[in-house]
Amino acid sequence: MTSLRYLLPALLCLLTAACHSYEEWPDDALGNFDALATIIDEHYCYLDEKGVDWQSVVSEHRKLITPGTTQQELFAICSDMLSTLEDGHVNLASRFDTYYYRRWWTDYPQDFNLRTLQQYYLGFDWHSVAGLNYKVLTAPSGQRIGYIFCPSFGTAIGETGLSYAIASFQECDALIIDIRNNGGGLLTSVETLVRRFISEPYTAGYMRHKTGPGHNDFSEPYPITYKPCPEGQVPWTKPVAVLTNRSCFSAANDFTMAMKQLPQVTIIGARTGGGAGMPFSAGLPNGWNVRFSACPVTDAAGNSVEGGIDPTEGCEVHCDDADLAAGRDAILDFALNYFAK
Repeated sequence: MTSLRYLLPALLCLLTAACHSYEEWPDDALGNFDALATIIDEHYCYLDEKGVDWQSVVSEHRKLITPGTTQQELFAICSDMLSTLEDGHVNLASRFDTYYYRRWWTDYPQDFNLRTLQQYYLGFDWHSVAGLNYKVLTAPSGQRIGYIFCPSFGTAIGETGLSYAIASFQECDALIIDIRNNGGGLLTSVETLVRRFISEPYTAGYMRHKTGPGHNDFSEPYPITYKPCPEGQVPWTKPVAVLTNRSCFSAANDFTMAMKQLPQVTIIGARTGGGAGMPFSAGLPNGWNVRFSACPVTDAAGNSVEGGIDPTEGCEVHCDDADLAAGRDAILDFALNYFAK
């Protein structure tokens, strides 16, 4: 599910793909490999940005296929080829296995421990509504800080529940929104949150769609614009900190992009995992399905956010695993102390 402001470029992606004349490939090992290689070549949107020499990658892997290549062997070859894209949005699904690129987060510190948060900071006592956990915390300075933990955008965030949570923070000096380990989900949930922090329409970034098979065949940028929350819903006008780690991906990356550009918002923690492109799916002759990024996204200044978004300058913080095990969360501690400056 996606937001209306993403709908037009997403539909254009699909219409462009539908109008493109696809080659018909035989349902054998080479035919399915060539189908996958061509689909990526003509529709994946980050080949040139990432400096991937796709033809060389394809040539190298195509040599591994023989008349006796089994479906399982073909799947392994195709998966290895797709891994050169280093993109968590790239998936290959068969009847017996699913490929998913995991190294976008496994090669980095986790910077988060759910048990540490729940036990030592929330005291196993918090309120929950529509996928959000929230509580008023007390900073070392004595300031009262509103805290929202949003582990996923996979659940629709209800307007009424969100208003109730924000209203409970009205006596607080600031708000922390913790999206660490948020792997993404509904862009409508991103929009529901973002519009609580703006007072006028706000263009957070731009999206383009593929217009042809060339690596740089893109449309003009289409603005990603948010509108303030309607009258009757509770906005937040005080300072905000958003806590991030490498496992913030896709819609969580979009949320970070939108929030970072607001003057009252500080991003604290580690670089996000990226995954900004809108996904597109296609089928192979043997019934396998490939999903990948087809519509690139940039921030308002035109900077790509596919590779992740850095914290605010001076606010990069990491958590030591031993400290987390002992009940100390350096990122959350930094945020609780930040507002006393």
